[in-house]
Amino acid sequence: MTEIRQDIERLLDLPTREARIDGLAVIERFRAGLNRGDFRAAEKVDGIWRANAWVKQGILVAFRIGENRDRDLSGELRFRDRDTLPLRRGGEGPRVVPGGSSIRDGVYVGDGVVCMPPMFINIGAWVDDHTMVDSHALVGSCAQIGKRVHVSAAAQIGGVLEPPGAVPVVVEDDVFVGGNCGVYEGVIVGERAVLAPGVLLTGGVTVYDLVHGRTYRRTSEAPLRIPPGAVVVPGTRPATGRFAADEGLALYAPVIVKYRDARTDAATSLEDALR
Repeated sequence: MTEIRQDIERLLDLPTREARIDGLAVIERFRAGLNRGDFRAAEKVDGIWRANAWVKQGILVAFRIGENRDRDLSGELRFRDRDTLPLRRGGEGPRVVPGGSSIRDGVYVGDGVVCMPPMFINIGAWVDDHTMVDSHALVGSCAQIGKRVHVSAAAQIGGVLEPPGAVPVVVEDDVFVGGNCGVYEGVIVGERAVLAPGVLLTGGVTVYDLVHGRTYRRTSEAPLRIPPGAVVVPGTRPATGRFAADEGLALYAPVIVKYRDARTDAATSLEDALR
């Protein structure tokens, strides 16, 4: 890892043309290391998630030095993208059900991962063992997804590629992400949490915990974190001001209504049958 990191850091200081000449082989080795899980965009150290800035910088270098190239897959599917950012090759790896899914090269995908069509996983992401990425779902660049997670249909897991030092979106082990959810801007979802369909989590929202009578929000020192085992549903809170009161207006607010129990586990176990 030290050698590839040094190579990436060297490319950062080179003009684009020089970096491309020297860097194509480096980026290929870099993607291979991401595929194997030799290094990752963020990791948990002493209970705290920290970004590995040099990994995110490597992805940015790949974008910078890449040139757009037309590609033709089996005469049926055509696209145009950076030549330094190809799709992941076939062979051993996750179960990808036919129907238009794509995984970029440079993604760690663990054992037993299931990908339902169509879905997309971007470079730098980490998708751990026995996770399901369902139809029309997105796992963004550098997003960190734990073991046995269910990313339901049409859920959007943002990534956070820039700035390099920012922690990306993290979804820890055994989380259930309901349909049409969105998790963005470096939010961390604690293990075994459940996001009901339609929950939107960003760095700007306040989460209201009805169980413990407290709120959770992003601070200047830490991202928004959903507590382990929390069951989050879409809710509202009254908008302030006379006009809002007169019109009965309310603003979106995610609400923790309970913490995970045996009944919740039974309701979120559908993915077992789909494997």
